[in-house]
Amino acid sequence: MLNLKNIYIKYQSVFLYAIFGILTTVVNIIVFFVLYNMLHTGHNIAYVVAWFWAVLFAYLTNRVWVFHSTNSTVADIIKEIWQFYLARILTGIVGYFILNFGVDFLSQDANVWNIIQNIFVIVSNFVLSKLIIFKKDNDA
Repeated sequence: MLNLKNIYIKYQSVFLYAIFGILTTVVNIIVFFVLYNMLHTGHNIAYVVAWFWAVLFAYLTNRVWVFHSTNSTVADIIKEIWQFYLARILTGIVGYFILNFGVDFLSQDANVWNIIQNIFVIVSNFVLSKLIIFKKDNDA
């Protein structure tokens, strides 16, 4: 039992990121599904709106529960938000191209390709968040 606790402590940020990554993906998929399937917006608009809400949810949860950001000055928080959104924009663009590749080039289901691009985005965003955005001085 002690070993499980040690493993959890050692990999706490990975476990919490996985949980909130799943919840972020759920936010993305629900918003995309509602817009695309129920409100009949195009897959491009549905993608951008779903991305926006998922990134907002991800920032709030990652800042507080995953990476335990201690930034408290306005300048530090603005820098943190800027880096977070910049990283998400970069991975969001790649996710956008993955979605369009599957839908427009391969003529496959947009909901399936939205899930596929989410997998890529989750992994990429963790690496960027851990190594750059929420990097603690003692992580070096």
